[in-house]
Amino acid sequence: MTAPLDIEGPAAPPRSNGELVFSEPWESRAFGMAVSLYEAGAFTWPQFQAALIARIAAWEATPARDEPYPYYRLWLAALEDVLVGLCAVSTDEVTARAQALAQRPPGHDHRDDPGHEHHHARDRSQS
Repeated sequence: MTAPLDIEGPAAPPRSNGELVFSEPWESRAFGMAVSLYEAGAFTWPQFQAALIARIAAWEATPARDEPYPYYRLWLAALEDVLVGLCAVSTDEVTARAQALAQRPPGHDHRDDPGHEHHHARDRSQS
């Protein structure tokens, strides 16, 4: 089951030539988390879509927006809203995890380093 992404509506993800556009690795991960949780049956797509539309509407209602449109920040916030609403996680857990991740130094995720090759799976199979 694939998430029915709203191609034209207010919750439509950014696209270029029909392909999804992610500016940073965390954006594709946030996208993947939401789609994976939906596909696993954690929530319905209308639940997520309503949360995303609410987050977008709240952002659009702010009087002074000096930053570019933060679509994937709103996407992630909507995912948090849905999971908290379903009691899958608490607001405190989301806040604590976000703070822990924010404290990591730049480059902590070595998978984003193009010079790092992954052989971990092969290494384990040879042990």
